[in-house]
Amino acid sequence: MKLSGVKATAFFAKPDRSCAGLLIFGMDAEKINTRRQEVTLALVGDAAMDEMRLTRLSASDVRKDPALVLDALKAQGFFPGPRAVVVEGASDGLAPVLETAVAEWEQGDAYLIVTAGSLNVRSKLRKVFEAPQNLYAIGIYDDPTRPEEVDKMLVDAGLKNVSIEAKKYLLALSRDVGLGDFKQVLSKLSLYKLKDETPVDVSDVDACAPATLDADIDDVLHIVAEARSSEVGPTLNRLAGQGVNATALCIGATRHFRMLHAAASDPQGPDVGFSRARPPVFGPRKDRLVRQARGWGGQRLEKALQVLMDTDLMLRSSRPVPAMAVVERAFIRIAMMRPK
Repeated sequence: MKLSGVKATAFFAKPDRSCAGLLIFGMDAEKINTRRQEVTLALVGDAAMDEMRLTRLSASDVRKDPALVLDALKAQGFFPGPRAVVVEGASDGLAPVLETAVAEWEQGDAYLIVTAGSLNVRSKLRKVFEAPQNLYAIGIYDDPTRPEEVDKMLVDAGLKNVSIEAKKYLLALSRDVGLGDFKQVLSKLSLYKLKDETPVDVSDVDACAPATLDADIDDVLHIVAEARSSEVGPTLNRLAGQGVNATALCIGATRHFRMLHAAASDPQGPDVGFSRARPPVFGPRKDRLVRQARGWGGQRLEKALQVLMDTDLMLRSSRPVPAMAVVERAFIRIAMMRPK
């Protein structure tokens, strides 16, 4: 059974205990590892490793000895309680082995948790987990953490009294750091506010946030395209600290807005426009770009491209200019052109 969105988030927090197994796949290894830890803890508890109720196998181990998975699922431990078998780094080559193992699964056997990299819709491994009702498959994509996910993580960390501004800061922070790192920030913040009944404010979050955060050019492009003008400056500062130059930012923004313009100008709408793009755009990234294109419209995108062309000419002129300041001003100006 395939799960996504809110249903997937709910499953990780409170998994179906009648299920035989779960496949977690995607390109973000850190998120996959965090979600695997979360669902394993929910299924078998934090004492499972000490009580030998958790078996971890690598894909290479299973390839050498395919019987390992089924043997581990059927094995009876010395300590009472639910058991789990984790197979890490699986691929389509293990689909027959895992299909055989889950076909022989019975109530009382260990839960099977499998992690894998990026798998397309024709993946044999995905089909093993997506077809049966007692198996689940969840794709982990590089999309921003949703506000409801942040709210739940705050509650789990015991942070129930958070000011509106601090919550906005935490939501922005969740987009800049990995899921595991963000949970560590919340754990640190929970200890920081221990026995302090006052609401969590921006200064508290700032005291617990990482001193430096890595950023990617795509981060600032999405920030500009989504009219989040207040986030432009801090993100550009991090990019500058990583050695990204102003010309590369301007070229990247021009490419991004040209892609949005081409999709917005398609007679059948942005959704079809991105389907025709080369290279093709699909999945959550396509959904995000479609929302951006619809929010802008063709005319506003043309004006944004004009600002970027003027900025590019200014950066390439022989006259010395404060390059990053010029790009920051242009990005903020463009972000404020789109209605929120």
